[in-house]
Amino acid sequence: MKKTILITIAVTAMFFVACNSNSSTKDNNMAMNHDSMPMTMQGDTATDNNIKMVTTIFTTVDPAVASYIKTLVTDYLAVKNALVNGREEQAAAASGKMYDAMKSFDKSLLTADQKKVYDDIEVDLKEHAEHISKSKIDHQREHFAMMSKDMYDMAKAFGAGVTLYHDHCPMYKDGSMWLSESKDIRNPYYGEKMMTCGNIEEMFK
Repeated sequence: MKKTILITIAVTAMFFVACNSNSSTKDNNMAMNHDSMPMTMQGDTATDNNIKMVTTIFTTVDPAVASYIKTLVTDYLAVKNALVNGREEQAAAASGKMYDAMKSFDKSLLTADQKKVYDDIEVDLKEHAEHISKSKIDHQREHFAMMSKDMYDMAKAFGAGVTLYHDHCPMYKDGSMWLSESKDIRNPYYGEKMMTCGNIEEMFK
């Protein structure tokens, strides 16, 4: 009888150790996976000198064009910040402002080369702005991922007018980017669920 009890105790102890070992291994694997993900580059640990700079294509643009692009960037950032905070209506309103600005832009201010580049970007950018202005937040975020690529191309072509950081989230849609006015990572695709998921890749200045 004693022998049976001792065997039972031994088996139980082995099972307990194995569970803890598996749990520890799982935790370690999770930690390794977490560490291998691109992480936020906070202001204290990343200086602008360590971040790759984006080279602008058109170094000379009409002042009115520069002002217009800066307006688009401002409205885009308002969309981004609204999505960070889960504010569907604010994202829709800011995106609507972008759409209206594009509709009223005077393209005669662009050179022939600039207009070719601008027209190619604007078609998609306008479509995404319109969708975001009329959609629920999950669909807004889907279009924001594509809008961000267009805004990146717009800022790369004409300059941003302000300092911007090109951020990247490895999780959303197998990897999605966005532009931010701050080095602090605030994820517009997951908001408070994974606020700091992402890393800085480049900088506009």
